[in-house]
Amino acid sequence: MKVVILGKGEMLSNLIEGTVNANCEIAGIFRYERTVLPPALLAIRDFFKSSSDVTLIKQYKLHEIKCNSANSEKFKKEILKLNADIILVGTWAEKLKKDIIDLPVIASVNVHPSFLPKYRGPNPYLQTILHGEKTSGVTFHLIDENFDKGSILSQKEIEILPTDTGKELKERTVYQARLMCSEILNKLQDGLIIPVNQNEKEATYFPNITSNDMMLDFEKETAEQIHARIRALHPWLPCYYTYKNKYFIPNPYKLRILDEEQTSKILQKNKIAHPKVGNIINTNYKSRSITVMCKDWKSLKMVGTYLYGFMNKPFTQFYIKNLDIQQIRD
Repeated sequence: MKVVILGKGEMLSNLIEGTVNANCEIAGIFRYERTVLPPALLAIRDFFKSSSDVTLIKQYKLHEIKCNSANSEKFKKEILKLNADIILVGTWAEKLKKDIIDLPVIASVNVHPSFLPKYRGPNPYLQTILHGEKTSGVTFHLIDENFDKGSILSQKEIEILPTDTGKELKERTVYQARLMCSEILNKLQDGLIIPVNQNEKEATYFPNITSNDMMLDFEKETAEQIHARIRALHPWLPCYYTYKNKYFIPNPYKLRILDEEQTSKILQKNKIAHPKVGNIINTNYKSRSITVMCKDWKSLKMVGTYLYGFMNKPFTQFYIKNLDIQQIRD
């Protein structure tokens, strides 16, 4: 069976490995970067910063499809020439047109990193953590003319651990996609999969985040919500905590929620009689630690923070050391 894979980054790498493990022929690879970067710039980037997918393409001596769009006539002719049985898509922003979807002999299949129909949209890794979910998933589904709405071929739940950032969840998800890929390709070849329509009543959709989502607002969110936000946005975007026109970036791996009792002890120790939500209630310059009162009167201890900006970062410890707790008491 001949498979053409469209994708990007870690998901593309794992779909390549999964297809190889299924003993299917990879007729072509179309990297998403070719749709957004000029060929010369992409060649320079690949030379100086080769990614895992590029390494696999070279290792397996795979044919690269060089087009600027999956909806182009050039791509259409390439698929017909390759006589592809399956178009397999993982991490792709273009909406495929019907004449492209219908090109392969067997099917066009997308891999979505959530348990569909929940968390349709561009970054389920981020959104599931941001919304406090305990599980996410990975879904293989047929492609139709709507994003993430095609009939489901196979899916599996993935646990979200309390310490997960978007990075760890993505790593486990794409690896699970690799394991599922082999089984699904073999079943498609033998006609052993019956597609199941998605339940639209259970569907949810979340768009891309905005710059506002990067700003931490301790007056509007609980300690758990702030904790989740910092972890969810990593590694794509940093979150920012502002204090007196300074921007602090917390370390997503060094966060600790302090309950009401622990928070009360800190307030007593620092003689803060009238605490305000959003205020810094404790610091430690040696560990670059800042503890902030949250909406639910719990507090979030952020260790390993640093000041935003190339020129400011080296002075983080100095700035934290000189924060005036007396002003915070007022």
